[in-house]
Amino acid sequence: MALYEFEGKTPKIGKETYVAETADVIGDVVIGARCYIGPGARIKGDYGSIRIGDETSVQENCIMHARPNEVCQIGHKVTVGHGAILHNCTIHDGVIIGMGSIVSDWAIVEKNALVAEGAVVRQSQRIPEGNVAVGIPAKITGLVSERVKSEWAMYKTVYVDLARRYRQGLKRIE
Repeated sequence: MALYEFEGKTPKIGKETYVAETADVIGDVVIGARCYIGPGARIKGDYGSIRIGDETSVQENCIMHARPNEVCQIGHKVTVGHGAILHNCTIHDGVIIGMGSIVSDWAIVEKNALVAEGAVVRQSQRIPEGNVAVGIPAKITGLVSERVKSEWAMYKTVYVDLARRYRQGLKRIE
């Protein structure tokens, strides 16, 4: 893993968290316990701060950044899909951020909401608890179904387990 101190600020990585060798974690970043940080992820706490809760999955090629002296806050048991960009936003517990989506400055995604693949949550936009947001710009299309909620419970454990498996079984071959 590539952890970088920046201007006296050093990332803090929680117990049993996996950070891929090709992920960059820079400066004022705190990552909780049992998280998965995938290859190519860029988590930059250079002039702002990043806070990531426990059992959160930040998948491959995600970008997280914050504005100067502000915080990009990601809750517990959040799934951030491949290639998503989170910039200076607040993501509450249990949220799913779909692959390739963007959540912009000061946006808030409330508990157990779903931002669909490729959606763009604009500056200062709020996605209410338990709602589904799709499109560019993101629009609310309804509530997360019970079927999807039960699937999430299973999928969220997959990445917690994958973090453990990577820590124990990933071996670089030359």
